[in-house]
Amino acid sequence: MTQIVETWPAEARSVDRHDGPVFMDAELAPNRSLANPAFVALMIAISVISFTAGLFYMALGAWPVLPFFGLDVFLVWLAFRISYRDGRAREYVRVDARDIEVVRQLPTGHRRRYRLPTAWVTLRLIDPKAHHAQVALTAHGRSLILGQFLSPPERGAFAQALDKAIIAARQSLAGRPQETGGAGAPGA
Repeated sequence: MTQIVETWPAEARSVDRHDGPVFMDAELAPNRSLANPAFVALMIAISVISFTAGLFYMALGAWPVLPFFGLDVFLVWLAFRISYRDGRAREYVRVDARDIEVVRQLPTGHRRRYRLPTAWVTLRLIDPKAHHAQVALTAHGRSLILGQFLSPPERGAFAQALDKAIIAARQSLAGRPQETGGAGAPGA
């Protein structure tokens, strides 16, 4: 089992965006298969079943069992509340000719920004059919893992779309002179 450890540092502050064309602007969100009306119906059904079973056991004289039927309803409710809270997480991926910007929004609303150079990044899809598959962007010996909450087929489709966007962004710069960086020309 191959796993990559995320080592790309988050940005300390927001950086100005590149003014050129955008090749991908995606929002990734975790799946939640149970909508609110279905959740309410499920909780009502579980409550009715637990209450009925609790009354039955109480009638048999096993009254200490009754609180445990309330506890199971509470624990199911709590598990769904935690799941819905985690469902508020988001990852925003934006690819332009200069940078790949990733913004992670945690369920609490806090955001972390990551910026990777489009020209130097390598996309890897690790164990594509396995449940623990990873979409990793690597540059300069550091890695950033994307879409950890997606299913394996969704990770594969996202990796293909991201790869196409990165290739298109690189091709948009073909033929343009590369920035030299560093100090200006002597005598300037």
